[in-house]
Amino acid sequence: MSDKALNLIVVAHPDDEVLAAGGTGARLVAKGEIVQPVMVCGKVEARKQRPSDDSLSADIKEAMNILGFEAPIFGNFPNIQLNTVPHLKLVQFIEEQITVFRPKRLFTHHPSDANDDHGQVSRASMVAARLSHRREDVFGVSSIHLMETPSATDWSYPGHSAPFAPNEYVEIGEFLERKIRACHAYRKVMRPFPHSRSDEAIRGLAAKRGAECNLGYAEAFQTIFSTQLN
Repeated sequence: MSDKALNLIVVAHPDDEVLAAGGTGARLVAKGEIVQPVMVCGKVEARKQRPSDDSLSADIKEAMNILGFEAPIFGNFPNIQLNTVPHLKLVQFIEEQITVFRPKRLFTHHPSDANDDHGQVSRASMVAARLSHRREDVFGVSSIHLMETPSATDWSYPGHSAPFAPNEYVEIGEFLERKIRACHAYRKVMRPFPHSRSDEAIRGLAAKRGAECNLGYAEAFQTIFSTQLN
């Protein structure tokens, strides 16, 4: 196991990791840390306009190379149907990754996201992160950071659950264009403005989050317990 600090990004689908934390992840890699994505629904078979298996694999590899992320770990769970999967199975899958990779930080979705798969993964991740409380042989996660995913977090309906409430910001100005290039590596994911997954909207959100905390362009997180990212 490497002595470098390891960051585990647990997401429902390929592309979520880039949309939500591509800039922060690239910044952590530039600092000498490791970013390890885990994609719970690795095949995304129900995705509209899904490319072929080979094309999707190539898209993922290109996006990871642009950001410097490690090759992802893929789950074989059904996308848009995670509500049919026993909660315990999701928890155990994520616990397995925590046991293997011993992450310092865990990033995952916000539970109020409009996409229900995101909520399922978020809740399972928060339970799995407590594994060290139940097993003395497991390395404890130092912090959990809930991410803001364009076209999921911002599309959540009021009253669905507690809304995303950012309390930590990471300046990503140097890495913003790299994040956008990685988003475009996933064919048919980006959309024309004013869609949340457009170049303009992603830049605009980064500008808004940066202005909220007197930084340049930034990504925002709701940190459950704190390990400083900046």
